[in-house]
Amino acid sequence: MQSRLTDEFAVIADIHGNIDALDAVLADISARGIQTILNLGDHLSGPLEAARTADRLMAAGIACIRGNHDRQLLDRLPGAMGLSDASAYAQLTPAHLRWLGALPATLEPMEGVFAFHGTPQSDTTYLMEQVDAQGRVSMRSRAQIEAALQGCTAQLYLCGHTHVPRRIDLGQGRVVLNPGSVGCPAYSDVQPVPHVMQTGTACACYATLGRHAGGWHTSFHHIPYDTGAMVARAKAAGREDWAQALAHGTLT
Repeated sequence: MQSRLTDEFAVIADIHGNIDALDAVLADISARGIQTILNLGDHLSGPLEAARTADRLMAAGIACIRGNHDRQLLDRLPGAMGLSDASAYAQLTPAHLRWLGALPATLEPMEGVFAFHGTPQSDTTYLMEQVDAQGRVSMRSRAQIEAALQGCTAQLYLCGHTHVPRRIDLGQGRVVLNPGSVGCPAYSDVQPVPHVMQTGTACACYATLGRHAGGWHTSFHHIPYDTGAMVARAKAAGREDWAQALAHGTLT
């Protein structure tokens, strides 16, 4: 990673094996002349193209951190995995697994920047969103986010996990940003209670950032791409939920 904070850089997350979305995002980043990319995890899990996605990331030399699904591909036997992790695991080689195993859980890629998947303490906890007992999702208060970041001294915090692009400004010029999901614009989960996260667009999403005298300049980019091949792949795997999410960005 480059260390000049005045340079613009790109942040991607939650590819989930969607090679076509990843290629569309990488092409857009290249067209903007951006050379530095940070990847916030959950690279492979899903019924799509895990091995091809791993190959692309490994060849590109992008700085990556480990997400919860990346960890789950390593810390349990295939029979104990969920459907999405098991689908990805079946495609992976020992070289892919070694690459995943070498990824850090957090990263400070440049001065004043701290990257992680969920929160600094947990790769399965939402930082900017909360889920109530009825499964309704809402934004956390700034006080709650500040508490989750207690002891951290960065000016820019980068997280993924929820797949929802969002920026929240904290006190003293600090910024928290989720770039959204490259490859999975909607999903359902049962933790902490059953709920749905959805963006409403099938576009591949990422963010660009740069630090200037007035603070962090950030932009979200929603990149249209042909979802047909990935939708067909999901259907062939019997995952109609994924097919719906990829085609429409919603599950409801």
